[in-house]
Amino acid sequence: MPRTPGPGPAVAMTIREACLQASSFLRHRGVEEDTDSAEWLLEHLLGCSRSELFLRWNEPFPESYGTIWQHMLERRAQGEPAQYITGEQEFYGLPFRVTPAVLIPRPETELLVEKAVEIGKKLWPAGSPLFADIGCGSGAIAVTTAVKCSSWNISASDISPDALEVARSNAALNEVGERITFFRGDLLEAYIKGRLIIDILISNPPYIESGDIPLLQREVRLHEPLLALDGGPDGLMFYRRIVEQIGLLPAPPALIGFELGQGQARSVEELVRQSGYWSETLIVSDYAGIERHVIGWREN
Repeated sequence: MPRTPGPGPAVAMTIREACLQASSFLRHRGVEEDTDSAEWLLEHLLGCSRSELFLRWNEPFPESYGTIWQHMLERRAQGEPAQYITGEQEFYGLPFRVTPAVLIPRPETELLVEKAVEIGKKLWPAGSPLFADIGCGSGAIAVTTAVKCSSWNISASDISPDALEVARSNAALNEVGERITFFRGDLLEAYIKGRLIIDILISNPPYIESGDIPLLQREVRLHEPLLALDGGPDGLMFYRRIVEQIGLLPAPPALIGFELGQGQARSVEELVRQSGYWSETLIVSDYAGIERHVIGWREN
């Protein structure tokens, strides 16, 4: 009878054989992206790129890595995301450190940064607008914008001190640590207290409906921070709170951008329109065709 594969190589084998064994093990343990996970973890373990991994395909798997490799695979088999195991995730071609204190940056958020920068550069062809990333988590939005827009003043806030620690480390990692001001506070709290005028406000707030949390993939439900997921009964709580708090600022931002969940775009666009702060709105779809972002702006 065929035996259930173990997590790692017990006997001498090539890197390719170790990867195939790992993929089979993860598949038996219910991991959907079994091959991608095995290859990604191997790249991290061996310190090589995807192309380098394939070039080393027929090399012997290093026996000295056996114990740590089995430990990594067991963690992945239990549903822990590969990004938390490796402690890293790429975003917009930049390296980011991730821990369970922050959400793992997703590719669709790159589109929010792109559109915000595109419109922002039209509104401010010169000058230094104040850009605020609200609920910054890993700092992916703020750090990427700082890299792309060297003349802008960049700031970021989060209520979690652990998330801010990760964000600060990512700013330093990408050599923009001196250009980003970090605030700890609930949404716009620090900006309101400081009477700061925000020109561009971008946020990827919690947007999962509370009742849907138990239905999420185990990788998300059991490992990513609930604080960054739960958007209240209808998932729109934080959008309403941000728009309400904008009224407490010295002036509303000229440009606002939100990431949101599937089926929420029209409701959030209506919230943006009804506020009266922005004359133009735009819904941006993600790579899967899902309406993923709402942008609002007015001419300066």
